[in-house]
Amino acid sequence: MASIFTKIIQGELPCYKIHEDALTFSFLALDQVNLGHVLVIPKQEVNHWFDTPHDAYTQVQLNAQKIAKAIQKATNCPRVGIMVAGFEVPHYHVHLIPAWSIPDLDFKKATRRNEIEMKDIQNKIIAALKI
Repeated sequence: MASIFTKIIQGELPCYKIHEDALTFSFLALDQVNLGHVLVIPKQEVNHWFDTPHDAYTQVQLNAQKIAKAIQKATNCPRVGIMVAGFEVPHYHVHLIPAWSIPDLDFKKATRRNEIEMKDIQNKIIAALKI
């Protein structure tokens, strides 16, 4: 069965897309730890990050770096935390979370934001993105 992320990539479920290329897809996390929280994933459904083919893994990391810079510009945060946990969805994904301190990376803080907030931060990140 396809993961929820595969369904997003295939357009079966909506998302706030940030970037897409041949190997990767990125979008705002549905539950935002901090506004601007983005997920970067390979298009190929792979459960564990260490099983990801080299080219897709490399592209995820390169795009994560570029998107993190755009998040920092869009949110004025001093840091963008990066985490690979792998418990929520069985599809390798990198969390990019704007942060002002270590407690800002606590997943217990994740909340749903309204559509206006989500579209606003989506537009700001895309505008700051230079891929």
